[in-house]
Amino acid sequence: MRRLYSTFAGGWPGTGLLLLRLVGGSALIVRASAALSSHPPINTGITCAFLALSGLLLIPGLWTPIVGTLVVLIEVWQLLALRTDVWILLLLGTIAGALAMLGPGLWSVDARLFGWKRVQAPPRKSSSLSR
Repeated sequence: MRRLYSTFAGGWPGTGLLLLRLVGGSALIVRASAALSSHPPINTGITCAFLALSGLLLIPGLWTPIVGTLVVLIEVWQLLALRTDVWILLLLGTIAGALAMLGPGLWSVDARLFGWKRVQAPPRKSSSLSR
């Protein structure tokens, strides 16, 4: 699982990744909920529900590379098939692709689950044979 993440950046880069996750995930949720409120056909409804779920996973940073890649695939498919809202599809696909490539950052659930851990070895006890 560790190979899916480049690093868990902290500081200003980590803050930038957090902002990307918040904005991208919120835009996915708002756009999908607006489409679902108009009672779309079942195939569009499933796609919108998946995008809303993806937004809910991107905001806290859970499974970011996998979810980001799937969002990119769906947005490219919508871009080629629907040809509506080209700029928003391109923007959301680009944000999701950047998150998939860069990782979620230090302030994410992925960093807590899959980040580097520090393991402390217990001190060695001296043996009685070394007199």
